[in-house]
Amino acid sequence: MNQVKQNEVMYYVVVNHENQHSVWPAHKDIPFGWRADGDAQSKEACLDYIAQHWTDITPLSARSVSMH
Repeated sequence: MNQVKQNEVMYYVVVNHENQHSVWPAHKDIPFGWRADGDAQSKEACLDYIAQHWTDITPLSARSVSMH
């Protein structure tokens, strides 16, 4: 990677099959089992998005078990 200032690096919010969210550098391949949720943006914007949209950090599989 070129000498890029940290605040210029772009990130994706990535989500897995358990609806767990994370921040992933846009210049790297997204790992198997994860998908980008939206366009690349600043790390701060990704963290804000996660805070607003991932309000229940319980994995989906645990949520479905607790419902039965």
